[in-house]
Amino acid sequence: MLVYWSFAAVSNVSLIPARYGAAVASRFDERLRAARARRFAGRAAERAAFAAALKGEVPTAVLWVCGPGGIGKSALLDQLDDDAYAMGRPVIRVDGRDTGGSPDAFSAAVSGAADTPGIVVLADTFDQCDGLEGWLRRDFAAGLPSDALIVVASRYPPCLEWRTAADWTDLLQVMVLRDLSRDDAVALLDTRDVPARLRDALLAFAGGHPLALSLAGQVARDGAAPAGGWAPGADVLRTLVSTLAGAVPSTVHQHVLQICAHAYDTSEELLRAVLGPEHDARVLFNWLCGQPFIEFGAGGVFPHDVIREVLDADLRWRDPQGYEAVHRGIRRHLVERIGRESGTVVLRAMRELSFLHRHGGVMPDFVTWAREEIHDDAFQHADTDALLALTAAAEGAESARIAGYWLSRQPGAFRVYRKSRSGEPAAFMAWLRLTDPEGEDSRVDPVTAAVWEHCRAARPLRPGEHIAIVRFSVDPEAYQRPSPVGDLVQMRVLSEWLRGKKLAWSYIVVADPDFWRAEMDYLDQHLISARPAVGGRSYGIYAHDWREVPVEPWLDRHVEQELFGPRGQPATRPADFAVLSREEFDTAVRDALRSWRRPDQMGVNPLTRARLAAEPPGDPSAALRQALADASDTLAHDPRTRHLYRAIAATFLDGTPTQEAAAERLGVPFSTYRRHLARGLHEICDLLWSRELYGTAG
Repeated sequence: MLVYWSFAAVSNVSLIPARYGAAVASRFDERLRAARARRFAGRAAERAAFAAALKGEVPTAVLWVCGPGGIGKSALLDQLDDDAYAMGRPVIRVDGRDTGGSPDAFSAAVSGAADTPGIVVLADTFDQCDGLEGWLRRDFAAGLPSDALIVVASRYPPCLEWRTAADWTDLLQVMVLRDLSRDDAVALLDTRDVPARLRDALLAFAGGHPLALSLAGQVARDGAAPAGGWAPGADVLRTLVSTLAGAVPSTVHQHVLQICAHAYDTSEELLRAVLGPEHDARVLFNWLCGQPFIEFGAGGVFPHDVIREVLDADLRWRDPQGYEAVHRGIRRHLVERIGRESGTVVLRAMRELSFLHRHGGVMPDFVTWAREEIHDDAFQHADTDALLALTAAAEGAESARIAGYWLSRQPGAFRVYRKSRSGEPAAFMAWLRLTDPEGEDSRVDPVTAAVWEHCRAARPLRPGEHIAIVRFSVDPEAYQRPSPVGDLVQMRVLSEWLRGKKLAWSYIVVADPDFWRAEMDYLDQHLISARPAVGGRSYGIYAHDWREVPVEPWLDRHVEQELFGPRGQPATRPADFAVLSREEFDTAVRDALRSWRRPDQMGVNPLTRARLAAEPPGDPSAALRQALADASDTLAHDPRTRHLYRAIAATFLDGTPTQEAAAERLGVPFSTYRRHLARGLHEICDLLWSRELYGTAG
């Protein structure tokens, strides 16, 4: 006999005329199950664990499913219900919102379970059953048949007693639900018939969070999204806030959530600084730590990504002035920390300050905000050979010679980025402080000479002032491109700007000034005319006069843009351009290279409808082919990447039939060839992506 409490509650079979009876109920039941199956995506591992428990392949008696609101616990229980039904197991479904913490109410809701062999009890929303956890473990479970299985769904993991009791060691299995993988998230959107053109925008907002995806997908599917994109509306935000965050005790607690959503990390110190002395920051921080969507990091706590975006967007929409007050309060605290701290604490505060710029429409393209196992450290004499080798690999021998000169002149100017596990230097940067335009430095280093020439011509130093140069930023693995190392370099530079005393001019030396132009404009850095060359490579130099625009007005330049995004600019690209994600763009580049000798295939490549194929106007296929050739030539003319170009040319441009033949033609081991090919493709994709975003370099 099937004991199916939740179905009976949804469709009361007693209302069906007797002459139709169970047959009608059964057909309707099957329709519901089929509909659920069509709209369910992912959770293969959790369903496999459930099936193994049903089959007796593991000794599990209780499956505890936990995760924040909206992560898909109830949907998973629906699917487990159907899986148990398919295996012929009787099921009782109970909801903690109906029973609360009453053992009698819970027992009444599952009446008959103790007398039903093979029973499966699905207890949803168990976080509403305050005080019931011990009773469930000690009394209820003990009264069930030996082959029974209990599945508990709760926002919170089981209490310590479950995990430390010797008799439950093998019987309890805890499954923490995470976001869906990208493939499963796409599958979920497909079940909602979401238009493909909106997929990336929805994934960018919701990630793999099932409820956010479902709500956003429903709105987009129903035609509420504009032709060029999608953004969460007030209705979506209200539903998500109430579901994800749950009941909030007071407006102060709501304010705490808003601070946590806007800040990179939230500490008790941050709450005290933003809320003021009239509130008990310790009590509020402890409450925040106990929320199911909160995760713990080195600098404090931070919310689940969807919680962060939803709460932040909700306050931005609901109370713009309050939103700006939260922003300024966090920023003020971070700037004060940067001014009084030193070492790694400064970099952590800088990362948090940079995070406040994430809505400005520029910084997300240049900062990853990734949490990687690499750290900023002081230069040690033993690092010298490693740093010179890194410079030679990234910029050539002449640049390495100049780096050696500066290492001997200003060793304290160098910061080393070490792999956290081994301590091995992976990258480095140098922040040179200079006061003498007439010394040996300019004769040794053409870049320094160009900087001093600009300083003298534009606005010379006054007594006691100095200039500073970001002279080196060397990471051979991601040379002067956004990366976790690049994040640390930027945080170091920003901290020096904010902490600089008597700093007149600052200069940033970059190998590809056009790539960084948008960020430099955003940061009020201006490209000077000089293009000094070292080892056959020219460098661009961005400058800022801190006497003309000091720190405080500089910080305020983009407050509105930081908070509410770019204004007065088109929200989307022209309608005749294809809108591709970075992943789709890279795939199209690789396909175009494979089509180098097939004009018919090149003509249907998505990049023929992209911006880079519209410059200059004319035949898009020819323009795309020229763009690929230009990017390949860039590799060919740079000594550092010439070997990468040879792998690209042998594989695609020269028509070598197989990769093995290409490796043999180049005279290198196959593994070396594959490595060079992968790096070459990555470089070409980067070059073309920059051109797609910012136009042809000129």
